[in-house]
Amino acid sequence: MKKNAASIAKILDEKFPNPEIPLQHKDEYTLLIAVLLSAQCTDVRVNLVTPKLFGLADTPKKMVTLSILQIEEAIRPCGLFKTKAAAIWNLSRDLIEHHEARVPRSFEELEKLPGVGHKTASVVMAQAFHIPAFPVDTHIHRCAQRWGLSTGKNVVQTERDLKKLFPKSSWTKIHLQIIYFARKYCPARGHYAKECPICSIF
Repeated sequence: MKKNAASIAKILDEKFPNPEIPLQHKDEYTLLIAVLLSAQCTDVRVNLVTPKLFGLADTPKKMVTLSILQIEEAIRPCGLFKTKAAAIWNLSRDLIEHHEARVPRSFEELEKLPGVGHKTASVVMAQAFHIPAFPVDTHIHRCAQRWGLSTGKNVVQTERDLKKLFPKSSWTKIHLQIIYFARKYCPARGHYAKECPICSIF
């Protein structure tokens, strides 16, 4: 597996040498909100929604001045908008009450916030604070299975497997590279292994 992982990393570097996080944001807080909104929603749609939301409120203190209904209206095009609106308001209040209106820099504290799971916390830790993390979404889980990098039945096991195969210093970059690669070359549907630059090899 280690040898395969090294070959895959080389291909990913050739295809996507400098991947950038696809969610538009300007700081830790707006990144946290954007990642929360991306659950069961495309990044493209999130990027269409966040300018309206952040135009109304782009800090925890501004966000809690809005009603949950106002937040719902701003993020309606995203899936689960009622649940997400409540989470956004409540986590903003928690940041004010327990973290001086700042996004905490630890997995434990992030995962205590309303609506924030391990994957969301991992993205924030990696992208906002540059602390090595390997967020695993459905794209990465799918590719890890197809490429023989993991036999994990869930994203938790897949994350463990991938962390063992790739250098810690590369986790954040490879996480993004696999997402971009999956969307372009290795989709869930309409995937032709012989045409995929990685699946055609392994």
